[in-house]
Amino acid sequence: MDKYEKVSELARRRGFLFPAFEIYGGVGGFYDYGPLGTLLKRNIENKWRDLFVRREGMVEIEATVIMPSTVFEASGHVAHFTDAMTTCTRCGRAYRTDTVLSEVGVSFPEGASMEMLDALVKEHNVRCPECGGELTESQPFNLMFRVYIGPLGKGIVGYGRPEAAQGQFVDFKRVYAAERERLPLGIAQIGRAMRNEIAPRKGPIRLREFTIIDYEVFVDPEDMSYPRIKKVEDVKLRILPAEEQLAGTNRVYEVTVREALEKGFIKNEVHAYFLALSTIFMQQLGIPLDKQRFREQLPEERAHYSMQTFDQEVWTERWGWVEVSGHAYRTDYDLSRHMMYSGEDLRVFKPFGEKREIEEVIAIPNEGLIKRDFGDKASFVLTMLKRAVPEIVERELKQKGFYELPGPEPLVLKPEHVSFERRKVMASGRHFIPHVVEPSFGVDRMFYVVMEYAYTEKGDRVVLKLPRDLAPIQVAVFPLVTRDGLPEKAKEVYELLLDEGFYVDYDESGSIGRRYARADEIGVPICVTVDYQTLEDETVTLRDRDTWKQVRTEIPPLPEKLRKYFGYRMEFPELGIPVE
Repeated sequence: MDKYEKVSELARRRGFLFPAFEIYGGVGGFYDYGPLGTLLKRNIENKWRDLFVRREGMVEIEATVIMPSTVFEASGHVAHFTDAMTTCTRCGRAYRTDTVLSEVGVSFPEGASMEMLDALVKEHNVRCPECGGELTESQPFNLMFRVYIGPLGKGIVGYGRPEAAQGQFVDFKRVYAAERERLPLGIAQIGRAMRNEIAPRKGPIRLREFTIIDYEVFVDPEDMSYPRIKKVEDVKLRILPAEEQLAGTNRVYEVTVREALEKGFIKNEVHAYFLALSTIFMQQLGIPLDKQRFREQLPEERAHYSMQTFDQEVWTERWGWVEVSGHAYRTDYDLSRHMMYSGEDLRVFKPFGEKREIEEVIAIPNEGLIKRDFGDKASFVLTMLKRAVPEIVERELKQKGFYELPGPEPLVLKPEHVSFERRKVMASGRHFIPHVVEPSFGVDRMFYVVMEYAYTEKGDRVVLKLPRDLAPIQVAVFPLVTRDGLPEKAKEVYELLLDEGFYVDYDESGSIGRRYARADEIGVPICVTVDYQTLEDETVTLRDRDTWKQVRTEIPPLPEKLRKYFGYRMEFPELGIPVE
């Protein structure tokens, strides 16, 4: 058994994580969290909240999981959120084309087109993994779950969100006003999302329903500095730049945040700051620095709206490098598209202090050419152009040679469809659409890598060495034996710790050794044993999960000592546990 199999077996047996609908045979891509898994997952989420939201002075919202199609037409998901799907002509099973190629060892560049993937399938005679049948040419398959909002299937078309981020974009105007119109403004969201994956495998690594953390940091594009950067400038990052991948050398640079900015590996301070924070976070989850890296996405795999994207990857025993978070500099793409499609002005205003002359850009559509090229969609194109920010349209046309309008299908403007004029005006400030730096985390993937790195074996025993503040059960209370008043005293200690807010387990079944082993296996950091000496002097034995060392302490100060212990603020030298 490799570590994935061992972790999966433990997760199923002890109630961390297991396939959903097991009594009905299960459905690929769906997992349920059991009693211990639910607590561990919540602890991971709360640790993220504390580091990224509370300590940063940012905010969190909770948007709906189902949204009307207009939201995803504006965002581009309806038109572009697809994978290449191939089907077996014999057994009818569907597969992701890139997956079947990878599984037989055929390599291809990131972002390869469907035509390239199909050519490779033919060149290498790749067959159906199940029955050996011939595979069809690929077709685009939209990964969103479609629903109808309202009765009789005649209501508004909606989709289950494939990410949480669109909630922050459509709610930006409300949240920005509520937060006293300040930038930078980080808006976080932790919640469920769903993607109708073609053929999900890899257990919790690829799911159809999952928990995502999307964090949208809205900034002024003319000021991409971040005041707190000084706090992390010496934090080390491991970066695999795009140029190293293109050269085939794949050299990973271990540099400080300061060096990464100076060398141009990272384009702005906001992006750099949250890469550093994410490195710190992964280390706090138990992932060593040398087992994580930031792989810069290649130009062809990067979303067209992203100026720079990094995948934070963690090394796993079975799958190698697995992405656990993505960090994209999304520019003004999202808000500008929602502004156009909704007709709502989503710009912010920054006063100058006194009036000054500025240059204003005006877009002038070539109506005749637009009517000729877009036919019955010409009026829609003209409406979108009227709502667009001219500077953004001009920038995109210059940089990319086209500008894609929001909508249910791709409509692309070329330079000949619009011209621009400039004029000088007096203004008391400037209107602009904030840019966005987005750290996005897959909670289920983080859950798995936490389990894998915590899983250890000590002789014939399994010890789940979870970081103590992540442990689903913080303390286990045992009577040494089940007689002579020891269970009654142990239950008093158990109730005391419950009342003090700890997650506590009480166990009197089997030998004390077997109870220690059960607690180690689920990652309980501290076991409290009540013995005959307890009845004499009100002291109990504390036993550490990782060192197996023991120390006695009095019962009355126990809650406060444990509180400091779980906050990494107390030293237990007798247990071999230093303050961290």
